[in-house]
Amino acid sequence: MTTTAVKEPVRETSPGAAREPRRRTGRIRRNGLPYLLLLPALLLELLVHLVPMVIGIVMSFKELTQFYIRDWGTAPWSGLDNYKVSVDFDAPVGEALLHSFFVTVGFTLLSVALCWLIGTAVAIYMQDTFRGRGLLRALFLVPYALPVYTAVITWVFMFQHDNGLVNHVLHDQLHLTDEPSFWLIGGNSFYALLTVSVWKGWPFAFLIVMAGLQNIPKELYEAAALDGAGIWQQIRRITLPSLRPVNQVLVLVLFLWTFNDFNTPYVLFGKAAPESADLISVHIYQASFVTWNFGTGSAMSVLLLLFLLVVTGVYLLFTSRGRRAADA
Repeated sequence: MTTTAVKEPVRETSPGAAREPRRRTGRIRRNGLPYLLLLPALLLELLVHLVPMVIGIVMSFKELTQFYIRDWGTAPWSGLDNYKVSVDFDAPVGEALLHSFFVTVGFTLLSVALCWLIGTAVAIYMQDTFRGRGLLRALFLVPYALPVYTAVITWVFMFQHDNGLVNHVLHDQLHLTDEPSFWLIGGNSFYALLTVSVWKGWPFAFLIVMAGLQNIPKELYEAAALDGAGIWQQIRRITLPSLRPVNQVLVLVLFLWTFNDFNTPYVLFGKAAPESADLISVHIYQASFVTWNFGTGSAMSVLLLLFLLVVTGVYLLFTSRGRRAADA
């Protein structure tokens, strides 16, 4: 009796099937590498911003005064009392906060509008080719490149009552005022703060708008000129609509920067800002580090954060709707 050995069929594997797992692994490595490289920066960002934010929120629910500075964790819980004090606009604390809020809103709107207007106008003008254009572009960016403290301290000397350059020009040379003005105290402090803010902020708007203008094809202006469109019609019909996405981001960034600006008023006026220039950032600083009531100051900071989040969300909602309507 003979037995025949049954051979199992040999499974042929194609080279492509063997390389598929290796390709998938390589693809995962390539796609995950950017996130892996961003991980240290993300962790540091969370450590620098998220941790203090959480601590500030916790502090806003505590009765944290100078008696508990050494160990703030032992401060008693106050619940929503700090928020009630902050929004009680009939009481001195709430009334002062509301006044500071209105001053900050007016200052921010004027500063953002002037920064955008000056930056856009200069960027459009600098599109023309002329001799010395590169030098002017570099000079226009000097206020933005200077350190904040250096720039603002220079303006402090310029706003001096007796020997400041501003009074020397306005009063002694141009004779526009009857007597030298006080720029760092009183009602004129608002205009001094607005001047410094616009001087610092408009080069950033100029830089962003100038970059956005590079993406507008020159053929559009040439075709518009052939059709008889003047310079103002070209700006209205071509430049501004083409810059809409850039301006939407620019205005939001300028608004957030200006509304939260602390360095400029602090260096310009010191710890006690005049009433007409009492920005909410300096007001919160005074409520926290001058009166030593860190619980109330933290509550004001949380309210400011919520306000900016709401404004940003509403702004992004309306701009996204406008963008979809324009695309449709």
